[in-house]
Amino acid sequence: MSVKRTIYIVEDESHIQQLIKYNLEANGYSVITFSSGEEMLAHCETVIPDMFILDIMLPDMDGYEILGEIRKDSRLSKLPVIMLTAKSEEFDRVLGLELGADDYITKPFSIRELVARVKALFRRSEKPYEIQPEVLTAGDIKIDVERHEVYKGDQKLDLTLKEFELLKILMQNRGKVMTREVLLEKVWGFDYYGETRTVDVHIRYLRQKIENDDSKPEYIETVRGVGYRFI
Repeated sequence: MSVKRTIYIVEDESHIQQLIKYNLEANGYSVITFSSGEEMLAHCETVIPDMFILDIMLPDMDGYEILGEIRKDSRLSKLPVIMLTAKSEEFDRVLGLELGADDYITKPFSIRELVARVKALFRRSEKPYEIQPEVLTAGDIKIDVERHEVYKGDQKLDLTLKEFELLKILMQNRGKVMTREVLLEKVWGFDYYGETRTVDVHIRYLRQKIENDDSKPEYIETVRGVGYRFI
């Protein structure tokens, strides 16, 4: 029997807590809900989950602050995080992505959409093996696929899950132009309904980590109006 994946939800509205909990449990997940970030982070001291779903508008620590604490903790930093928010402005979505969120969903939301995004994130974070070279190299960039590690020269880079997947796919298809839509489908595994800004945000932060000068990229080329190419 497979072990259930555990999801921690931080949401201060009890009816939303129970709605998400019921539907995720119906899809085979173990769910623990919290009304505050402090409560959830304290629980992480003893039991670490497999995913976080964080509301942004909370009475104590907001979702951005909780996300920051998760990304600073070496035990939690690689775990997938979905931001749940009533805000719909692009600034709020981009801020969450820049702080290290893997996905976001705006209230009011379809519970089926939330479940689909949870499943998509787990699929991408849990693939133990793929039929592909174990090590990809280009210049001084090296990806150890099996170990899920990226090096620039002798320096190990700290990439988020999405940054790793983007770099891997671009390197696997070096020389080919990858449209934003294709990258969304391959990395996020869900139809973002035209939210290609998500790719741009992650590419920008990936460049800051792998390029010698991210204002003059040598590895990831922008193909104007189309997408990106690894050169």
